[in-house]
Order: sequence, then structure tokens, then C-alpha cells
Amino acid sequence: MNLENTAKNLGLVATLSGAIATSLAMDPLNIWLLNAGAVLYLFWSLRVRDWNLVAVNAGLLTIYAIGAIIRLV
Repeated sequence: MNLENTAKNLGLVATLSGAIATSLAMDPLNIWLLNAGAVLYLFWSLRVRDWNLVAVNAGLLTIYAIGAIIRLV
């Protein structure tokens, strides 16, 4: 499996795990998993040069990072 597919698949697992953790109110695990998923998808979208996905994942990562800072401080 190449680097792009590995990043994409790990991003999928992290994002879905973060969604499950959110539905089960597993704080702060949900924040860490959603951030990891966004970082992995951002890396993948940059590698495949899909600028729409870069914008979406950069926006999500910003929102998740702000949420993490607010919740953890």
C-alpha cells in the first residue's frame, strides 16, 4: 500500500473513531481523533492535489483545534 492510500485509510479510521467517541461523550479522546483524522486527510489531499479537500480539511482542522484549545484550557 502506498503512502497516499495509507494516509487516506488512517484518516478514515481516525475520523470515524472520533465521531463514535463524540457520540459516546468520550472527551477529550474525540478531539484528538478528529484532529488526527483531519491532519491525515489534509496530508492526503495535499499529496493528490485536490484543492477542494485541502480547503475542507484545513477548515475542519482549524475548527477542531480551536475546540481543543477551548475545552482543554
